[in-house]
Amino acid sequence: MNFEKSSFGGRLGRMLNVDFRRMFRSPLFWIMMGICFVAPVLILVMTTMMDGSVSVDPQTGVETVMEAFDNVWQAVESVSGSGMAMNMMAMCNINLLFFAAAVLVSLFVSEDFKSGYAKNLFTVRPKKADYVISKLLVGWISGALMLLAYFVGAMFGGVLSGLSFDAGVTMGEIVMCLVSKMLLMGVFVAIDTLASVIGKQKTWMSMVGSLAVGMLLFMMIPSVTPLDSTPMNAVLCLVAGIAAGGGLGAVSCAVLKKTSVV
Repeated sequence: MNFEKSSFGGRLGRMLNVDFRRMFRSPLFWIMMGICFVAPVLILVMTTMMDGSVSVDPQTGVETVMEAFDNVWQAVESVSGSGMAMNMMAMCNINLLFFAAAVLVSLFVSEDFKSGYAKNLFTVRPKKADYVISKLLVGWISGALMLLAYFVGAMFGGVLSGLSFDAGVTMGEIVMCLVSKMLLMGVFVAIDTLASVIGKQKTWMSMVGSLAVGMLLFMMIPSVTPLDSTPMNAVLCLVAGIAAGGGLGAVSCAVLKKTSVV
């Protein structure tokens, strides 16, 4: 009796099919997508309504004047060369979703180890690389969809708040900005996946590791993916995503091979 040897492409395809089905059927994914869409709507509408309002600190008497966004795209990203101001306007933008992706990936991977799915999987299919590559691709695409949901929500919120869509950049540059962020998501997903296979059942450890490393890289996002991005920004983010996926993916495989899955 001859048994047909399973190819890498066949194994990976089946693994991706299972992981995509699990992700897109997960209530967590759709809750995260809903939050990504609603968040920019609330940010733009509320800041516009509160524009010019003054709050006074009762202890110091210092007055703070609330300022709204000048245009819709400020809720997405700033233009290159505009500085790295650490204020609400600079922080309440699409870049926060790189942290949201860390939460999604950590919960998704840790559930495999908590439920015993990973143990059964590695018993039947001992190829750790298939598992890691599948998680990287599913996490990357899920993170990109979250960014897209935020982008659509920002446009919807801009219409509701009546803000200008003129930021002094072309629509092509804005699209390149979004594409660059989607491609850069691969770097953060690779970090999140590595932290998750280290933490395994300990979801808190996975999240802490993912968020800690993500915070170190957070300030580079505006400079790599500015609002006036070009195709070169997208290419650099793609190379970074592939490099991080390959390098950290290999480390993730090594961790799975050297440690217990229970």
